[in-house]
Amino acid sequence: MRGLLHIFAFLTVIGLAFWAYQENYRTQASISEVRELHGQIGAAHMRINVLEAEWAYLNRPDRLRELADLNFDRLGLLPISAGNFGRVEEVVYPIRPMGVITDPIEVSSDMIDEENPL
Repeated sequence: MRGLLHIFAFLTVIGLAFWAYQENYRTQASISEVRELHGQIGAAHMRINVLEAEWAYLNRPDRLRELADLNFDRLGLLPISAGNFGRVEEVVYPIRPMGVITDPIEVSSDMIDEENPL
């Protein structure tokens, strides 16, 4: 009986060691994947920063003014003035339809309690 208990304990230890070994490798693989994702996130942040810098460079007011002047004949761009805007009174707002009854409810006098009116 004692030998059977020793064999069972030995097999349990071997099984737990095998499980721990597998978990260790799964953990290492997960850590490696997380590091790779962090690297991709860092690279994406770098690309975003570069794109934002390029956007700021391309949208400089002096550059846009030069482009508008160069392409004036083709685009017909004019400076914005107060006359380009309308007044609030000129805006036509759509009229909301009143609640349209699509499924009318029929009320009959039989349903009204004449002794206890609401």
